[in-house]
Amino acid sequence: MCEAKQLTYKSAMAEIESIVGKLENNQLDIDELSAKVKRVSELIAFCKSKLHETEEEVEKILATMDNQ
Repeated sequence: MCEAKQLTYKSAMAEIESIVGKLENNQLDIDELSAKVKRVSELIAFCKSKLHETEEEVEKILATMDNQ
């Protein structure tokens, strides 16, 4: 993923919502469909990874607090 700006969870979700909205409103032609579905798949994988990383960080912080 070569992008000008750093991808964030918030921007990934916004892009997913935008693509889904276009799909729901039949605003994508058949030539774009495959690329957009692939992009959504990549964004979902990114979001899942980000959520998993955040969950691990929170668990570590809570464990540290419990040990104090």
